[in-house]
Amino acid sequence: MDAAVRQLIALLHQSPYRCVLAVTGGGATAISWLLSVPGGSRTVLEASVPYATDSLREYLGYAPESFCSVAASQDMAVHAQQRARLLAPGAPTAGVGCTASLRSNRPKRGDHRFHLSIHTGVRTITHSLVLVKEARDRESEEHIIDLVLLNALAEAFGVPDRLDVPLLPGEKVVVETKIECEALSRFLAGDTATLHVEMDGRMCLDAPKPALLLPGSFNPVHEGHLRLAKLASEIVGVPAAFDLSVLNADKPPLADEEVRRRLAQFVWLAPVWLTRAATYTEKAELFPGCVFVVGADTAARVVLPRFYGNSEEKMAEALARFRAANCRFLTAGRIDEDGRFVGLHDLAMPHAYRDLFQDLPESIFRMDLSSTELRLGSPKT
Repeated sequence: MDAAVRQLIALLHQSPYRCVLAVTGGGATAISWLLSVPGGSRTVLEASVPYATDSLREYLGYAPESFCSVAASQDMAVHAQQRARLLAPGAPTAGVGCTASLRSNRPKRGDHRFHLSIHTGVRTITHSLVLVKEARDRESEEHIIDLVLLNALAEAFGVPDRLDVPLLPGEKVVVETKIECEALSRFLAGDTATLHVEMDGRMCLDAPKPALLLPGSFNPVHEGHLRLAKLASEIVGVPAAFDLSVLNADKPPLADEEVRRRLAQFVWLAPVWLTRAATYTEKAELFPGCVFVVGADTAARVVLPRFYGNSEEKMAEALARFRAANCRFLTAGRIDEDGRFVGLHDLAMPHAYRDLFQDLPESIFRMDLSSTELRLGSPKT
């Protein structure tokens, strides 16, 4: 094992994710690597190698048409993730399934190939590769699988580092993403206005309406969001959820794959609602009686006519509809461009709308962190 592999595995072990792996035909060396770097028990819950045909049939619960196929690897990954949830309730989990047909001591008529899937409860990502036949020995083919497996785990765990995979001309890892829930497909197709996603990835189109939401773009979700949601829940006295809208009044709509990527961040962190509500008036009418947790910068925009087509009348109408839905804002302070902490009391809030806003004072909550800064790699200090 070289230093780069060891370093990536050490980063995987620092992730909160726990996983169960099932591999057949290849990938066993990656399991050995994961367990040989200190901290393996924090990551690997269980590993299986259902190598014989009957063993794999028993693991899957059926006989697949092809034992080395995308479908078989995906079903192995789903089975493994279910097992991981059983072994580590409450933790973020992943299941790994790998089927491979590699070089052996007998010539093969078919391709040398593998399919490697990782299931996290929200989505299954499959990495497939057809290897140039007879170009490598068995050990070298196995090495390719092991590197792809570790890279796939890094992607699923949110670890940014990747290993170089020495592919030959004509070789390309094909990646396929599969969303398991029909409900998400219906939402993305525009058939429904909202979708509720539980912490464990379960999705529901007709869940009870939330009483407390923290809206945002969550690119990425960070510790400040989680702390603010927890504090808001304690203040309001009801559970908090996050609100991820695919539409935004100031930005282009989120692409389907971007929605899936951002949604996957919340698995085992918090429940989240997907909506198409680009404005707080629309959100209020979707979720009457809801308290929306916002930053002071957002609160300032809510009462600026320029965000309503420079029309005082349109702003008054929109906020009247918000009030009629019996909704309000819980407002946390934010750091402005000059590094100054700005709270609700610092805003030029029109008297007519002050009753819609509740202050969350700096003495209770302050987090000098933003998703934008995290993306740029330069959080304020």
